Amino acid sequence: MKPAPFTYHRASSVTGAVALLGELAEEEPKILAGGQSLVAMMNYRMARPGHLVDITHVPGLAGIRRDGGALRIGALTTHRDVEKADLGPDFAVLSRTMRWVGHLPIRTRGTVGGSIAHADATAEWCLLAVLLDAVIVVEGPAGRRDVAAGGFFLGPFTTALEPDEVIVEIVFPRPAPRAALTEYADRRGDFAVVAAGVDLDTESVVLGGVGSVPVAVRPAGSPGEVADGLDLRDEPGVPASYRRGLVRTLVARAREEVPDA
Repeated sequence: MKPAPFTYHRASSVTGAVALLGELAEEEPKILAGGQSLVAMMNYRMARPGHLVDITHVPGLAGIRRDGGALRIGALTTHRDVEKADLGPDFAVLSRTMRWVGHLPIRTRGTVGGSIAHADATAEWCLLAVLLDAVIVVEGPAGRRDVAAGGFFLGPFTTALEPDEVIVEIVFPRPAPRAALTEYADRRGDFAVVAAGVDLDTESVVLGGVGSVPVAVRPAGSPGEVADGLDLRDEPGVPASYRRGLVRTLVARAREEVPDA
């Protein structure tokens, strides 16, 4: 398949990208970062942007740095960058989780900000953001603003990001030394059927694959109580009972995988 016709633009700054998004608003422009999700959707014509605004050459949008007790990750930082980074015990859950993201070529090109903006309810970064109370820093015509991850994901592939805003950074505000995430897919590297993240310090569980957005359970009870509290329906090929069983198993497994739990 080939994408529908579009016009390509290369932004040299965040301000320039924001301006282009505003100028081209009537033709549904899209930001191009790693392109691992967007380009595939364009090839299948599930997405038909009239313009692509490439931000891959914008300086200052990639990198990982500590800021007191917080960790700040630039939007253009790749999954592989995080996987290889020495984040210490406080944020090691981020590096450990990257093994679940697709295959190595995808992790090498795909970006943290792109995954958050795509808002797949089973995506590892979306689950981590909600689990660890991350803050999404976005920039638009009025400047920068912070959006709590818990209010950022609004529905299937839908976020609180305005059409003329760009994600610039994801901030994890607190250490999470006793957190873990695991998932199940039919084949290694496929989209997860169900994913489960846990943070023992906050008694939180976040689930993917059980709703249109990541589902947080706070405070979380036993794996059985978490699973039984979900409103699940039978779907083609995936009965509710099967998905509920996966939740029960994966929550228990994630808790077992927490370091020194």
